Amino acid sequence: MTNGNHGSAAMRELTLRAIILGGLLTFLFTAANVYFGLRVGLTFSTAIPAAVISMAVLRTLGGSNMVENNIVQTIGSAAGAVATMIFILPGLVIVGWWTNFPYWTTMLTCAAGGVLGVMLSVPLRRALVINSDLPYPEGVAGAEILRVGMAGDEGARENRLGLSTIILGALVAAFYGVMTALKVAAGEVAKNFKLGAGVSGVAGTMSLGLIGVGHLIGLATGIAMAIGAAISWFVLLPWLSAGKLGAADDIVGAVFSQEVRFVGAGAIAVAAIWALIRISGSIIAGLKGIAEAARARQAGRVLDLTERDMPGKIVGGVSLALFIPIGLLLWNFVQGGPLAGHTGSALLLALLFILVVGVATAVVTGYMAGLVGTSNSPVSGIGILSILIAAVLVAAVFGGDVAAGDRAPLIAFALFVTAFVFGIGIVANDNLQDLKTGQLVGSTPWKQQVALILGVLAGSFIIPPVLDLLNTAFGFAGAPGAGPNALAAPQASLIASIAQGVLGGTLRWDLVGLGAVIGVGAILLDEGLGRAGRTRLPPLAVAMGMYLPMSVTLPTIIGTVIGHFWNRMSDKTSRPEFGRRMGVLLATGLVVGDSLYGLVFAGTVAAVGDADRLAIVGDGFGTASEFIGLGLLAALGWFAYARTRRRIDATPAE
Repeated sequence: MTNGNHGSAAMRELTLRAIILGGLLTFLFTAANVYFGLRVGLTFSTAIPAAVISMAVLRTLGGSNMVENNIVQTIGSAAGAVATMIFILPGLVIVGWWTNFPYWTTMLTCAAGGVLGVMLSVPLRRALVINSDLPYPEGVAGAEILRVGMAGDEGARENRLGLSTIILGALVAAFYGVMTALKVAAGEVAKNFKLGAGVSGVAGTMSLGLIGVGHLIGLATGIAMAIGAAISWFVLLPWLSAGKLGAADDIVGAVFSQEVRFVGAGAIAVAAIWALIRISGSIIAGLKGIAEAARARQAGRVLDLTERDMPGKIVGGVSLALFIPIGLLLWNFVQGGPLAGHTGSALLLALLFILVVGVATAVVTGYMAGLVGTSNSPVSGIGILSILIAAVLVAAVFGGDVAAGDRAPLIAFALFVTAFVFGIGIVANDNLQDLKTGQLVGSTPWKQQVALILGVLAGSFIIPPVLDLLNTAFGFAGAPGAGPNALAAPQASLIASIAQGVLGGTLRWDLVGLGAVIGVGAILLDEGLGRAGRTRLPPLAVAMGMYLPMSVTLPTIIGTVIGHFWNRMSDKTSRPEFGRRMGVLLATGLVVGDSLYGLVFAGTVAAVGDADRLAIVGDGFGTASEFIGLGLLAALGWFAYARTRRRIDATPAE
């Protein structure tokens, strides 16, 4: 099987059955992700589960191939992206501006921002996918899933081994997930403690999937994330918590979410701007590539299928056309409030903000997805930066005419405008990962881009009723009238509090500025290492290590170390590339198992109403479950890697 499909023009790719199956998976995955994300603040990537399900279904129907299955996973992957709109839209309910989610306003906001994200990421394909050495862990994993899954029936010994390796990883990761659902094994182990005059802590999510992601992203990124985590947890947290009274657990949670994360957001801002500057040349080259492709078509030259992006005229035309519904939505939003008398200036400010910040967001989120993967890319950090900018602009332009106590409409307007930028960012974050998979398996770029638009639309149709159902059944913490069972909606609460802080004059700008200084330091360190010929430490990875909770970064960092030693071991064998590939497939399996388990768990919880009802042990088993979890996680990881190594050794060269 070749990487390109230019010689296979008759291959089925963007088929009706692929569109229907992808759309159904998007409905299912979006609904599950909305509930899961609002409850625990995490969403799971849906691309790999969609690919696995697609191969099973289309193989049964017959006549499938890699590129058709890739279309299904591309459509299905949009579920994980569009569902991330829950990180901002519930903020409108939390601040009391909405009492429910008006269907067409919510749907069109998700759809317009998401489709614009597809359009803005088209020129980035050459810059960030083709002419880049970014690892794209989930994109590579998705390609391996498709290659091995479609080659398994061909009888090649190594492909059979690869498929069974993926299954092995998926089974052990899912098994541990089941043990956490039963509460036999802990889902997270955390210990907070006094450190100097303040507090600190160590925490780790018990997830083989995060370890698999670490294996895929590489040691340099892991070291950079470790540096960022150390800065946040062993420098900033003890310093900012010094002298605060209360239980260590309460202080750690409050100080990290309300102070340390804003330092991390400042670091992400500077690192993101620097990343944009560094790759600006490649972006310009990508735009030139689109123009050259258009001229080649006009001259009658036939381009390889793998070089055919959506034509520049369509990209530009659709992008401009999308600003019509966006403008109408914004115009309708400001009616009846203090901005109704400034409709023209409000629309101009909002549209310029969406265009300028949206383009930058598409670049930055695409770069971050390539660096650490879609699941680990801190898009909520981009949301924080976007709402900071939006709230500052709204306060500067309109705040002088509105008393501080009457600024709820301004807060809501800033949130609504930011929702479009957030939609652009989350879809670009997903789109480039899919295009990497497509590059590796020989898909046609423009067909993938159309597929992602279809996925965005499918996800946008299902989000409003699911949000309304959850708002009616549970409500959101911090919203007017929220009850004791309200969903946490942590990112939406944080973003809403930022808008309130800026427009109410209570935001800690000193913390954001401190993060910016640290970000500059990370850039200087990276550039110095690069000029010295040493391994570089990506500044964005340092910033993400600062921003993300240790419970996410620690297992990912451990995974990078495991992957490093696995690759060193493979390099000492007679077939190093084969050994490395089997390691990638095992890590891919771990991610697959964790993702599929996450989907099943979310659906099960939604059905039974309370995750605690799945437990087979009592509340007093908590400490024992932590020890069992640590031992079981280590044993399962050792078993999976050791068994893979033995099977590699037992597989002779062809």
